[in-house]
Amino acid sequence: MKLSLKPAIAALVLAAPSFAFAAEFDIDSAHSAAQFSVKHMMVSNVRGAFSKVTGKANIDEKDITKSTVEATIDATTINTNEPKRDEHLRSADFFDTAKYPTITFKSTKVQKAGANLKVTGDLTMHGVTKPVVLNVEGFTTESKDPWGNIKRGGTATTKINRKDFGLGWNSVLETGGVAVGEEVSITLDLELNKKQAAPAAAKDAK
Repeated sequence: MKLSLKPAIAALVLAAPSFAFAAEFDIDSAHSAAQFSVKHMMVSNVRGAFSKVTGKANIDEKDITKSTVEATIDATTINTNEPKRDEHLRSADFFDTAKYPTITFKSTKVQKAGANLKVTGDLTMHGVTKPVVLNVEGFTTESKDPWGNIKRGGTATTKINRKDFGLGWNSVLETGGVAVGEEVSITLDLELNKKQAAPAAAKDAK
């Protein structure tokens, strides 16, 4: 029985436009970070950051809405410039990093929002996965560094309720209210490195 290659070839030809304009990027961990802000004692904001962010993006040059992004944050790197507080945040009262050492985001939809983007995806934190929407600025233009690497960069912001992810610890204040707010503002500053095409294999000398 002979198998025809025509359907497979035709499928590749039809699919070519969808990936011919796609470019793969890796998140540059050395120049990327995730920051957060949460209300403290009902009177001020405490800010902190995670210093290790890794992941990848597939950016479609022809249709940006077909792009995808995945990111992983090392939750153990949390830093609020107060060692005792950071230790508490890593404990089972909050992130429980011994059990859940990472926070991940995987996009499910990309939409244009004027000159910016709205990226919907699944955020997994503390063993709980919930949909979130990132408001994204940038990532639309490329630049080349002095060493010839192609870069993109931008900022993504969102707000979540920490209790939705099982981070429910709190303490009631004598004056009313609670010690830690429920709403958390998140900012991701990302720099991306474009993957270089693999060099063509040298032909065997005849």
